[in-house]
Amino acid sequence: MRAGETFDAVVVGGGLLGMATAYHLVTGGARTLLVDRADVGRATDAGAGILSPETNSRDPEAWYFLAMESVEYYPTLVERLRSEQSGDPGYARCGKLVVAASDDEVESFVQARRIIFERQRRAGRPRPAALREISPTEARELFPPLATVHGAIYSRDAARVDGRLLNRALRAAAEARGLVVREGSVERLELAGGAAQGVTVSGQTIGAGAVAIAGGAWSDAFARQLGVAIPVAPQRGQIVHLGLGGTDTSHWPMVNAFHHHYLVAWPDSRVVAGATRETGSGFVPRTTAAGVREVLDEALRVAPGLARAEIREIRVGLRPLTVDTLPVLGPVPDVRGVFLNTGHGPTGLTLGPLSGRIVADQMLGKPVTTDVTAFAIRRFGAHAGARDPRDG
Repeated sequence: MRAGETFDAVVVGGGLLGMATAYHLVTGGARTLLVDRADVGRATDAGAGILSPETNSRDPEAWYFLAMESVEYYPTLVERLRSEQSGDPGYARCGKLVVAASDDEVESFVQARRIIFERQRRAGRPRPAALREISPTEARELFPPLATVHGAIYSRDAARVDGRLLNRALRAAAEARGLVVREGSVERLELAGGAAQGVTVSGQTIGAGAVAIAGGAWSDAFARQLGVAIPVAPQRGQIVHLGLGGTDTSHWPMVNAFHHHYLVAWPDSRVVAGATRETGSGFVPRTTAAGVREVLDEALRVAPGLARAEIREIRVGLRPLTVDTLPVLGPVPDVRGVFLNTGHGPTGLTLGPLSGRIVADQMLGKPVTTDVTAFAIRRFGAHAGARDPRDG
């Protein structure tokens, strides 16, 4: 890269949130640089990829409506990527089960059923045939290793996505449109007169009038310079990939019970079991005996038929979790041209494509019809500290 080169926009971070932002920037005509440090343990590389907000009964309404819009955007984005021949985006509809696997989960199942079907009624989607309660026998027919459950809800149109493949496809399509990707670390933001001027990477200043921070669990590194609180911290998640050689798992649905774990089947005779939620883990993307045991115990509790599966791989991701569990989207107050796209916790693959489009549109000055008020950085109130006086 030439010294003193300038861009319309710079994106900091090459996970799904950053890549989706960069992709929508270049499709919007912006000359864009993406700086990626490729940190080991970033969430995109380990996420399970469950796309099923219609079966979510835990997260608040603001998250639900953003997630529903995002999964409805997925088919459009996937079709566009396929038409651009950017590689397999790893997306497929496979369905999902929500089950009460034991007596202690029946009360939680009843509460979840009320929330799920109330949201379905108010939103007018999914259609009743696509989201309904089914019998335990039907549930086991759909997912043969399943225990005899006490209740089951089935979402026919729920989908899964491979975060690594989607990220790769977005990058290929964006680079074909002129995206420049540079490996390295953004040492500081260049600010003057309360506005973005660019970034410094490896001692080189690169000019840009707009900067998106999509650094995942590492995004807080810029809080002091920007004078805002970015309360994003790593939450470690350990995920075990199980192999069922010779078994056709291609049509098995995903499964959630009520101990905050899941099972996701893939076409290559593989079932992914996850995940731990290790808040306070720090930036340590390692497996632990306790974590692996937790995941396997829960997988076999819900689906004892997986007992003979082989362990193919264990992945570890550091989720960027905010103190209120909601993502951070949009401009930084009092610093023109700096935008945030981070804090998506365990739902980055669900929200990523739409979050990237929203932030890119904001950076391009385009109108945004999605209400993202609940995700503004202002909700955290107090500043993290004064900006460096050199920032102007």
